[in-house]
Amino acid sequence: MVTVSVPEKTYQVQILKGMRHEIGKRIQQVWSTRQVLVMTDENVAALYLSDTVTQLQAAGYQVTTLVLPAGEHSKSLACLEKAIARLAEKYFTRADGVIALGGGVIGDLAGLTAATYMRGIAFIQIATSLTAQVDSSVGGKTAINLGQTKNIMGTFYQPDLVLIDPTYLKTLANRDLVEGYAEVVKSSALAGGEFWQLTGRIQTVNDILTNASELITQSVTYKAKIVMQDERETGIRKYLNFGHTIGHAIELLAAGGLRHGEAVSIGMVAITKRFVAENVSSFEFLQALSQRLRVVGLPITSALVSQPAMIAQLAHDKKNLSGILQLVAVKEPGQPVIIKKSLAEMTEFIEGAS
Repeated sequence: MVTVSVPEKTYQVQILKGMRHEIGKRIQQVWSTRQVLVMTDENVAALYLSDTVTQLQAAGYQVTTLVLPAGEHSKSLACLEKAIARLAEKYFTRADGVIALGGGVIGDLAGLTAATYMRGIAFIQIATSLTAQVDSSVGGKTAINLGQTKNIMGTFYQPDLVLIDPTYLKTLANRDLVEGYAEVVKSSALAGGEFWQLTGRIQTVNDILTNASELITQSVTYKAKIVMQDERETGIRKYLNFGHTIGHAIELLAAGGLRHGEAVSIGMVAITKRFVAENVSSFEFLQALSQRLRVVGLPITSALVSQPAMIAQLAHDKKNLSGILQLVAVKEPGQPVIIKKSLAEMTEFIEGAS
């Protein structure tokens, strides 16, 4: 268990194998009996929704469900409107709550739904994907996409509880599991030390599953430490965007051809190559980073990185402050730094290591 404490909220991230059979009991520890909306996607619904609803009803909760299409396109204004309309239709009040049952897309959308309905109702995350378990379910970021801009509309809104059961991962396709592992490697690079050594021992997809509890706990522990120091991303929380500036841009340009974690994997290697060329990051770190990603089947290169459209997309990055991007470099494992580059410099910067 990891405790996250920020100025207006303290909550637990509970990590335990088999916990998906104790959902009602776990939620009773933080919520009184109330109406709840369980938001999920079609893939997760087929596997876990019925059992989850049964447990919640047995614990005394009045359950409404909303099942959305799986995929990034559900992080949209249309789906946000649909979720809020469902709450209004069922006469939800500020005493009720929203539960996200799913991965990062559902977690982001459900969090924004809870944050905006009646200016804020209670919210719980049940994270079923590795991406959600190690990253997106913790820290309070909620968002949807607008057009070709990722996560541009959102807020910081902390949950009341995060439940993580590593056994959910057994039903993920290999590609879905591995894309989440990119976020684990990212956190281990930022943290350094024993966590970085742990990811160095992961050599196969099966190793990810075998070591899932420790990988999740280390990731959540590191992220919680950062979030508790900088909830609103005004300082060191920007470190968590390592690989994401380029990653988000090429993810959008790939139009569904790249998963989020795959794009982040490419983004981490691409940005590190550029910083090796500028003598900020070491070549040894680049090699070790690339090996950790490549060995489980993550992509580390893409022709999209050097396209003019990718560089143009950087203007929409949330770390663009008046034309200045705040890029994350890792000098050595455990040594992240922020490097500022103007948008005007980015073409030369990107092409310099191509």
